Amino acid sequence: MKLLFSIAFLLVINLINCEDIKEEEGVLVLTKSNFKDALKNEFILVEFYAPWCGHCKALAPEYAKAAKILSEKDSSIKLGKVDATEESDLAEEYQIRGYPTLKFFRSGSAVDYNGGRQADDIVSWLLKKTGPAAKDLDTVESVEEFLKENPVAIVGFFSEKDSDEYKAFITAANSIDEYPFGITSNEDIFKKYETESGKIVLFKHFDEEKAVYDGAFEDDSIKKFVLSQAMPLVVDFNHDSAQKIFGGDIKSHLLLFLSKEAGHYEKYAEPAKEIAKEHREKILFVSINADEEDHNRILEFFGMKKEEIPSMRIIQLQEDMAKFKPEKADLGADSIKAFVQTFLDGKLKQHLLSQELPEDWDKNPVKVLVSSNFDEVALDKTKDVLVEFYAPWCSHCKQLAPIFDQLGEKFKDSDSVVIAKMDATVNELEHTKIQSFPTIKMYKKGDNSIVDFNGERTLEGLAKFVESGGLEDAAGVPDVEEVPVEDDTPQKDEL
Repeated sequence: MKLLFSIAFLLVINLINCEDIKEEEGVLVLTKSNFKDALKNEFILVEFYAPWCGHCKALAPEYAKAAKILSEKDSSIKLGKVDATEESDLAEEYQIRGYPTLKFFRSGSAVDYNGGRQADDIVSWLLKKTGPAAKDLDTVESVEEFLKENPVAIVGFFSEKDSDEYKAFITAANSIDEYPFGITSNEDIFKKYETESGKIVLFKHFDEEKAVYDGAFEDDSIKKFVLSQAMPLVVDFNHDSAQKIFGGDIKSHLLLFLSKEAGHYEKYAEPAKEIAKEHREKILFVSINADEEDHNRILEFFGMKKEEIPSMRIIQLQEDMAKFKPEKADLGADSIKAFVQTFLDGKLKQHLLSQELPEDWDKNPVKVLVSSNFDEVALDKTKDVLVEFYAPWCSHCKQLAPIFDQLGEKFKDSDSVVIAKMDATVNELEHTKIQSFPTIKMYKKGDNSIVDFNGERTLEGLAKFVESGGLEDAAGVPDVEEVPVEDDTPQKDEL
């Protein structure tokens, strides 16, 4: 009797100490007090978010939809979320540096989530992580359901599971989390889909609706086929597609800047699909709706104004980003085809942004540089030239501006020193690529060697650097964090 009482007492105490985990739209609301209990689930995806984060707000409905889909499938996988601005201890424990950050926990061990942000992408990624590389499809009905519920799905048709082709398919399936794979050996299914053993078919709810693999049975080749064929011929740029566009293997992109309101998508994007099909594994075609305010910064990045829409550019995402501009602002099919082919043939010259040179560029102690006068001023072999590369919207640059003006005053009468600045958002140089704002470089007299300034951004620190001729020991640890070129947001956030 005493033993039974003790067990009951312990159960009651456990229930008192165990906080019920609340749900919002099927998503577990996690805090420091219930987080360990949540990790008792074998599989759980956790989003660390901030209430003010725009990308978190955009993800929220898709995240809830994913939770609903998993629930309807009677899946044991759970979705949870943590307000990292309130639960700072959890955010620090899991080294959260941007929002939203998603981590997948398997039996309490965490890995970073690197899938898409649409509900279907989230579900597909989780099912791949928790199930077999390829789902067994035994009946025609199972295949039909599999293809219906997945916008993109890859099916391997193999009579023998010990063949080299089968093994290459499974290896490729294991390496791709973004899309679901299925496999069948059923002859009735072969007949239904008019195929034969040894074939791989990618089914999709758009464009040609299916693509048949005809390459060598090597996992890398199969992977390349899947990742290129799974994307629309012309991908519309948005928060959800950005990761697939810029994180994919194809690093050359044709960007079509269009207006949906003006009917440009029907007029230009649709005809472009046939051209995209010809160059599918070489260059990715992307449409950008210039009507959306969020895309204004993209236009600025390319030095474009809305009056120039419709227009196109090519961007090459190598170690140093390169941009290319067509000679004519014509988006007819023949013009697009010629522009792309000239680029692929290596005959296009890189397009560099440049402002007009102001008449009073040398009026003030801090000289104003643009692309056209940069080399003449900065590469003057008789002077040490200190240049600040800035962005008008950068808060750190704004803080530096009065200090840099004082520095200009200090050296305005010098015959051997020039203090200058250049707006690097609208002026580009072939020999100098700017990765963050502000960036400060000294172009030394004599050999024009370049020394980066990494010291304290104070009048004293900058003056000491100039007076020493850019000696490296005059540069210390920066006192202000630099802002990456692509993001000026002072808050933690992901692009």
